[in-house]
Amino acid sequence: MTNPTHYTLKNLKLKPAAALVIGALVLATGALLAVSSDSVAADDKKDSAPTPALTVTTTRPAPATLAIKLGANGNVAAWQEAVIGSESGGLRLTDVKVNVGDVVKKGQVLAVFSADSVNADVAQARAALLEAEANAAEAVANAARARTLENSGALSAQQISQYKTAEQTARARIASARAALSAQQLRLKYTQVVAPDDGVISARTASVGSVVGVGTELFRMIRQGRLEWRAEVTASELARLKPGTSAVVKAANGSELTGKVRMIAPTIDPQTRSALVYVDLPSATSANAPFKAGMFASGQFELGTSDAMTVPQQAVVVRDGFSYVFRLQQDNRVSQLKVQTGRRLGDRIEVTRGLTADSLVVVSGAGFLNEGDLVRNVPAAAPAKAPATAAK
Repeated sequence: MTNPTHYTLKNLKLKPAAALVIGALVLATGALLAVSSDSVAADDKKDSAPTPALTVTTTRPAPATLAIKLGANGNVAAWQEAVIGSESGGLRLTDVKVNVGDVVKKGQVLAVFSADSVNADVAQARAALLEAEANAAEAVANAARARTLENSGALSAQQISQYKTAEQTARARIASARAALSAQQLRLKYTQVVAPDDGVISARTASVGSVVGVGTELFRMIRQGRLEWRAEVTASELARLKPGTSAVVKAANGSELTGKVRMIAPTIDPQTRSALVYVDLPSATSANAPFKAGMFASGQFELGTSDAMTVPQQAVVVRDGFSYVFRLQQDNRVSQLKVQTGRRLGDRIEVTRGLTADSLVVVSGAGFLNEGDLVRNVPAAAPAKAPATAAK
């Protein structure tokens, strides 16, 4: 079969100039088609190039000096709680001068018992003493006269011995009467219940009109208003503590006090395998004091400082119970690193394992990344120097 185009060109009788124009048109059309093909190929290549998934900020781990702290829980208790009872039996309580929460001084009168019967007993004992002294004066005079007649023979030896014995008996009765008077005067003193030391009244069972026996509890008092925190520390951590160690104690209401370790219990509870650490707290002599005996409190013992490597908390991503950071590679892709975190300080967190100091870590946008994502990097501002305090 004959090519129609070839046949047409062959059979057409064209002038040489027309033939040249037709040839130029054919060449131009071919060049235009070639350029269009190259442009389409370039556009396809541009569309297939990967685009960054997210614009992120990055930073490097910063060194810091962090405090080493040991956390513990325990109860707040009175340093010593004095039990104040009655020292007189069978007397009626006529006046109660203090109530729970009152601050008292040593020797202050807390309650008063009826002293009528005791005053009568004191008067009787005083009269018995006067009688004994009178009898003793007569016995002493008789014994003195007997001694003057001892060598004259006017009195027998037996009579002289009787006078001397009567003198000694009279003196003994004086001593007995004086002791009885002192006992009654002591009973009179016991009709007033006084504070044995400075402190705060923590409990009261005394009531006006009641008749109580000897030793009956009337009040309880926190001596000197001193409280202590009894922290429970495991046996493995006990060796890190010693008397004088500072501790910051925080109550359930948010109040904080700073105390010092007074002593460590010499025994460990075999059930919990923990020991009590006694921390002295500042005196609380006000009824509005933030810490009260019986309150639960948590605290931290300050054990010194150590160097640490920290990153912003925003850079740490928690997934499936593990902590991760994203490190930026040279090709602007990220790799996910599993790390171990430690102490926290403000908006920064310590990384103890899994990260080197020269790594470039993603900060903002880390929670939206996955392994191998391509990102656009914007360096973050330099972190401020971390203060030397942190919690474990």
